[in-house]
Amino acid sequence: MSTFTDPQLTLLLRPVSPQRVGNLRGMAHMEAWDIRRQLIRTFGFGGWSLETIGLDLVAERESKQGEKSRWTVVYRAQVRLIIRDTDDREIARYEDGAAGDSINQPSLGDAHDMAMKTALSQAMKRCAVNLGDGFGLSLYNNGSRDAVVCWSAAHPPTGATGRPAAVPDVPEDAPVQGEQTPQGAESAQPVQPGGEPQIDDRTAAEAEMRAAAAAVGFTEQLDAQFQQSFGHSIAEGTTAEFQRARDLMRGAA
Repeated sequence: MSTFTDPQLTLLLRPVSPQRVGNLRGMAHMEAWDIRRQLIRTFGFGGWSLETIGLDLVAERESKQGEKSRWTVVYRAQVRLIIRDTDDREIARYEDGAAGDSINQPSLGDAHDMAMKTALSQAMKRCAVNLGDGFGLSLYNNGSRDAVVCWSAAHPPTGATGRPAAVPDVPEDAPVQGEQTPQGAESAQPVQPGGEPQIDDRTAAEAEMRAAAAAVGFTEQLDAQFQQSFGHSIAEGTTAEFQRARDLMRGAA
């Protein structure tokens, strides 16, 4: 017998509401707070929990703008999402990780706080996509809002009882708005159509490049050398450029 209720199965097999999908620089994304809302709606306030397995500082960089300091911080998070049924029995658990950054912030504390929050939120969202379209799975299909799961052989269309599944009537979702963040910070990380969130690959590549520079004692010269080699600053660098610079420094090591 299914450990999900009929209304839960109905919600899980629905396509994502277009009202819950935002657009950032031409890419579809969902807000972390909205994913939490959908977890509560589907499984209840005590029906799910999130555990932090690891939260590591990847990089912390200070840059001077006149007499003022600006801070860029990168964290890597790994989390575990646990789902329970209405009798408090564990149904499933999902683990995933993500990197999050905070770029060019005037406060070191705010930079750390924002980077940690971004990494944890992104990791949670990656776990939640295992729960299907209502949690953003279809967006990996070139940003589509159409359901990609549609059915599951483990769960009959009418639910475990054989009766038509019913969901309480709820108002239509209002368009999802971004979370409140410090001025100049992005409210959400974009999802590259057909792939993983775009910012994570670039952030991870930059962090690896900086780690390689530190390993060979090249941290202080890195910014100037990057500018000379690629014709622009690290802030404008691409994933491929970061990987190229990383490989060169690893070769030097």
